[in-house]
Amino acid sequence: MRQHRAGMAFILITLLLDVIGLGLIIPILPRLVIDLTSSGAAQAAFTYGFLVAVYALMQFIFAPVLGSLSDRFGRRPVILIALLGLGINYLLLALAPNLTWLIVARVISGVMGASITTVNAYIADISTPQNRAQNFGLVGATFGLGFILGPALGGILGAISPRLPFYAAATLALLNWLYGLLILPESLPPDKRRPFSWHKANPLSLLQLRIYPIVAGLAVAFVLLGLAQRGLESVWVLYTTYRFGWLELQNGLALALVGVMAVLVQGFLLRLIIPRLGERRAVLLGLTISTVAFLLYGLAYQGWMMLAVIVFTALGVLRTSCDLCAGRRMCAGRRMLQSSRGW
Repeated sequence: MRQHRAGMAFILITLLLDVIGLGLIIPILPRLVIDLTSSGAAQAAFTYGFLVAVYALMQFIFAPVLGSLSDRFGRRPVILIALLGLGINYLLLALAPNLTWLIVARVISGVMGASITTVNAYIADISTPQNRAQNFGLVGATFGLGFILGPALGGILGAISPRLPFYAAATLALLNWLYGLLILPESLPPDKRRPFSWHKANPLSLLQLRIYPIVAGLAVAFVLLGLAQRGLESVWVLYTTYRFGWLELQNGLALALVGVMAVLVQGFLLRLIIPRLGERRAVLLGLTISTVAFLLYGLAYQGWMMLAVIVFTALGVLRTSCDLCAGRRMCAGRRMLQSSRGW
């Protein structure tokens, strides 16, 4: 039991540092693209969108691969290799002299970021039926805290030097790796490990979702939601800089507001709204709010309007009750559903 508590504490610290590291570079990476390509906002948006697509493609391909490797060799080595790889990725971004370095770094980041499936498996390994919901709830809270601190720190550091957030993210990742090397226990005993299976590691195994109609429908919803969300992320910093003259600090604080609102809604409002509306109506309400919010982002003509839409958009996380539907109805499709997010 003590080992499980140590493992859970490490995973939460790992996720916090990982999300902070990711958040650190979000307000800055588009600026780096502009600097390295010497292009305008339109061309930079295309290039940055390509980098986002590369990252997502690597996650889609390698999420099931890393999951199967962790089933064969244990969770600990996969998580540690991923942390080391993320540290190298951030260093490459900090030192990048040209676009090729950025592409290589995003490939590494996508591959190593696919280890989120292994992290989820680790939590499942050390959880009991009594504390599973609590443990995954702590994971959600940790993500929210990381997305508050990361963009805010990224904006502050980016205002000092455009490369400083990348060095900070690399430092966090490498310290996290060292901490795990010394502290992290293995969660999957040898007698529960399974041979590596290329069939399960094949991302096209998502086609098996057709035998789980409910999970298949949720996977399609996640793909469409991810497409919209990644599109917004690809142009956010470039758009607000071009339209409102926002710099790194303003963008970082605005993105931190996204994290604050997500924590408030997920931590407090969801537990009030879902029992009253039910999961299906809550999902539909969240999707409707998200659709309206995307339109409002496009119509906003002053910076404060974007902040108001962020507050309104927070209610769109009601759509994440899809996760509850998936976990409640078909646990067997969990890994395939996670992989579908990479689309």
